[in-house]
Amino acid sequence: MQAPSIGGVSVPRGDGRTVVRVRRGASLTDFADKINANPGSLVTVLFHLGEMATATQSLDEDTFKLLGAELGYDIQVVSPEDEERELFGQFNIDLEAEAEAESDEDLEPRPPVVTVMGHVDHGKTKLLDAIRHANVIDTEAGGITQHIGAYQITAEHEGVDRQITFIDTPGHEAFTAMRARGAKVTDIAILVVAANDGVMPQTIEALNHAQAADVPIVVAVNKVDVEGANPSKVRQQLTEYNLVAEEYGGDTMFVDVSAKQRVNIDALLEAVLLTADAALDLRANPDKDARGVAIEANLDRGRGATATVLVQSGTLAVGDSIVTGSAYGRVRAMLDEHGNQLDVALPSRPVQVLGLSSVPRAGDTFIVAPDDRTARQIAEKREAADRQASLAKARKRISLEDLNEALAAGKVDTLNLILKGDVSGSVEALEDALLQIDVGDDVDLRIIDRGVGAITMNNINLAMASNAVIIGFNVRAEGQNADYADREGVEIRYYSVIYNAIEEIEAALKGMLKPEFEEHELGSAEIREIFRSSKFGNIAGSIVRSGEIRRGAKARITRQGVVITENLEIAGLRRFKDDVTEVRDGYECGINLGSFNDLQIEDLITTYEMREKPRG
Repeated sequence: MQAPSIGGVSVPRGDGRTVVRVRRGASLTDFADKINANPGSLVTVLFHLGEMATATQSLDEDTFKLLGAELGYDIQVVSPEDEERELFGQFNIDLEAEAEAESDEDLEPRPPVVTVMGHVDHGKTKLLDAIRHANVIDTEAGGITQHIGAYQITAEHEGVDRQITFIDTPGHEAFTAMRARGAKVTDIAILVVAANDGVMPQTIEALNHAQAADVPIVVAVNKVDVEGANPSKVRQQLTEYNLVAEEYGGDTMFVDVSAKQRVNIDALLEAVLLTADAALDLRANPDKDARGVAIEANLDRGRGATATVLVQSGTLAVGDSIVTGSAYGRVRAMLDEHGNQLDVALPSRPVQVLGLSSVPRAGDTFIVAPDDRTARQIAEKREAADRQASLAKARKRISLEDLNEALAAGKVDTLNLILKGDVSGSVEALEDALLQIDVGDDVDLRIIDRGVGAITMNNINLAMASNAVIIGFNVRAEGQNADYADREGVEIRYYSVIYNAIEEIEAALKGMLKPEFEEHELGSAEIREIFRSSKFGNIAGSIVRSGEIRRGAKARITRQGVVITENLEIAGLRRFKDDVTEVRDGYECGINLGSFNDLQIEDLITTYEMREKPRG
């Protein structure tokens, strides 16, 4: 096997059929080890093919294909599933063999896992609201569900109490990735369509996800009590997408409901259970170590990293060593959707797990490992592989020809972003949506870091070093961090609705971003004590930390850097027994926020005003 003549370097050649398997994000050094070659020679070969890379740089699949075609190797980049299988194999964990070894006697019935899907504003959260008699939508910015939640309810069916697990996937188009994940963990999808609106783009998108995952669909025709409602039109429209109602001779159950009036909710639950019994064999083995998926994760004050996990098989118990993505730990406590402590979680049970080392990503699989040491080793190997894969993803492929053109033109414009959010699902969805923005070849968008929790000094230092903009989604930089960012000229943009972020970033990439108004911070005060008043509600005994607090100003409350609520108003301001209009930096005061009473000591009250920004 002779070397190729390119550049006169000596590299062993394949015969065109030689298969070489490399993991995602592998480097030329990794590939060189597989074919017993000098990494420096491969750098030269790649250079002559019009690609520039160092020996230790992570490469993407296209670059490996190009190199393989030149050297006579069929280079296969290992899929995440295969990579996972190989990783578990190193620790003698074989999930497939485990599943095959189970007999029918081992399997017991489990509740169906149901995902509620559909177009934005068609009433998905209101429907879940009606099903579990709680209220989610009030806490969501812009009335759009931003997170994935999971809940289990009990419904009576044919005289027997049956459990159903619900997963609430966000409705906005930016959450396509999360909705797709919802369809992967689900048994049945409820497609919510508004009777007055009919089939919309995201209805079709949600439908495609469910059909691609081969999931049975029950259609909830919502808002039948609204003027202009036409349930039969919805049935007609959906026949075009292979969803034919039973009354039209098909096999899809349609239920007319009103989430607001709580009409026909029982019939919908019955339709779900009938579909589950007729179309699915919902059984799992509870007598083994738990396996499942992380549905949501966040960083909680006092509790540390927490994850909502869905147990898919086995039984998860307090004290188990688990690994999910690159996070690991011993289950310190498990909570249900009402905050009650649980000792064990059976198949199809969603629980919040405490005790993880870091925040996993939404959609990461979790397994119970034999011991803490194994869990840590699996997590560390995953983290290393993820780091390599993200480096390969971040690398911008640029040929010598492109580089010359870019140099001639002056420079390649790159917008570097750092994403921080309150939960990992939102960060991932935001990243996915931003990377899909297409503004041609003149501008390049790179996400150089992402994470969960408040904006830290490390984030600001990285932004300074890489000239990046920090995007805060429901989190903020506070105190000395905010001052430091301001002093060093690091731009931080705050958002609470995801499509606002997408629109502004797209406008910035197109060079059209000229907001008419900008937020100007007036002052901030830290709550030191809370006084209860029958007349005024809660009064926040506070000390002004910066600027001044004015009566009538707009305010937001942050707790550990995470935004709790916005658009409040300073309804009352007192110094001792006197009503005052403003209190300056360093002074103590009593602040009344009207009807808002969810206050805690150490919360930060920040006041601001919107000022017109001159167009540049």
